[in-house]
Formats: sequence, C-alpha cells, structure tokens
Amino acid sequence: MPDLGFVERGIVMADTTTASDAGPSGSRSDARRARPRRPRAEGPPFHRPRWPRAYAFALVTGVLFLLSWAGQFAFQATVESNQAAQHGQSFAWSEFLPQFLASTLENWQSEFLQLIWQAAGLALFYYWGSSQSRESDERIEAKLDALLRERNLDPDNPDG
Repeated sequence: MPDLGFVERGIVMADTTTASDAGPSGSRSDARRARPRRPRAEGPPFHRPRWPRAYAFALVTGVLFLLSWAGQFAFQATVESNQAAQHGQSFAWSEFLPQFLASTLENWQSEFLQLIWQAAGLALFYYWGSSQSRESDERIEAKLDALLRERNLDPDNPDG
C-alpha cells in the first residue's frame, strides 16, 4: 500500500518508494533526494470563488444587520416624534440620539451575552467531557487505531 503520509496543497501525494528502492543504505530519504521532483501545481487545486460568493454569508448578515438597525432607528424616531407632538414639544435630535444609542447598546448587550454564553458554555462542556465530546474522541481514536492496523502497526505499542 502506498504511503499517504503527507499532504501538499490539498492533494494527497502517494510515496511509492519501498525499502528495496531506497538504495544500499536502506534509507528512504536518500531515494527521495535522488529522484527528480514532479512540478508543483500553482495555486490551490480547486476553483476559488469570486469575492461576493466567498463572503456571501457575511454580506447577507451585514445587510440584515443594517436593515434592522435602520428599521429600529426609523421606528424609534417616529415614536419619539409622536411623543414630543403629544406633549406640545418639537422633536430634538440632541435628545433622540443618546436614547437611540442607549437602546441599541442594550439590545447588543443582551444578544452578545447570549452568544458568549453559548460559545463559552459549549467550550466549557466540551472541556469537561460531556457525553457528546467523549463520543467523538472515541470515534477518532477508533479510526486512528484502524489506520495503524491497516499499516501493520500496533496501536497499543507505537514504539514496537
């Protein structure tokens, strides 16, 4: 079976050198140095998407954020203007802007606290070893053991 021990630029390249190909010293590195290298492909092996497509999620999220913030601004300005008219006063930007910014920061604070709890809480539970995190660790270890056995290596005795 070829040695798939290294990955270069996303393409797995097989090393077909055997001990008999290595030469008199028996070193595989000597055979690699003596063999001419294949030319490397320039750039990644896949088509790179254009900028808008590559960042589509961020663009859509940004547009939704700006639309919702503009909506909050318009509706809050309308409410403030109506309240000022009910009290026989004129609308004052100097009173509205601090109120708008305070309500914006309150909304962001509540949302960011939820997000931080979700991210930090999940990381903490993963670190503590919840049942879901242990399951994935055991699965990864089983796959590694299977690969080692496939290459005739003892997973319980890596030095032997």
